Amino acid sequence: MVTRTFGLTTITLPELDEPGLYLSNVDSLDGYRGTVQDFAYGDADLRSLGLAETQLVTGRIACVRAKRVEFEGGNLHGVEIGDSELGSAHWTGSKLTRVHFRDCKLMGISLDGLVLDDVLFEGCKLDFATFEKVRVTGPVAFIGCVLTEATFPDCDLSDVVFTDCTLRLTEFGTGRYRNTDLRENDLSAIRGVANLAKVRIDPGQQSDLAEALVHELDIIIGDD
Repeated sequence: MVTRTFGLTTITLPELDEPGLYLSNVDSLDGYRGTVQDFAYGDADLRSLGLAETQLVTGRIACVRAKRVEFEGGNLHGVEIGDSELGSAHWTGSKLTRVHFRDCKLMGISLDGLVLDDVLFEGCKLDFATFEKVRVTGPVAFIGCVLTEATFPDCDLSDVVFTDCTLRLTEFGTGRYRNTDLRENDLSAIRGVANLAKVRIDPGQQSDLAEALVHELDIIIGDD
């Protein structure tokens, strides 16, 4: 078991190199239904990747490039996804537990109705991503991610940690943000400031939020 701590949150991640664990290489995941366990999949350049009602348990996905991705109703448990580019990805109705996204390009990804528990996004590009009705039931963190113009409508992000992230025009819609940790980020260009009740910030970020609110309300400052 591997644990990492960010602020007040400790995330348990998959330990895929532990003694006695052997990952079997699989040639494809596209179109598979059922359970894939103790697997390794990588070095693939695909036009599309589709999974429906599939359980991925204890495995590694690495260096996968797919122009179009559709995941529906599947669950991931103990999975690491690294150095991959998932284009035009649409992910619905799934639960992710102990999942580590590392150095992935997930620009424009749409996550709809997902449940997240012990999930880490690290060094990922999530520009224009949409997290809709995403519910967090355990530790979740975004570390060193780019979330330019990403949106979070109708989500429960309670206790989620954002650290060293680019949050330019990132929009936090109506939802729950109790103890969402926004410290160590520039918040001056975020949207949806009025929705961020009960978040955690540093004292120096108060001016960031004031600047963001001024821009959001299109307030004109000056005598002219």
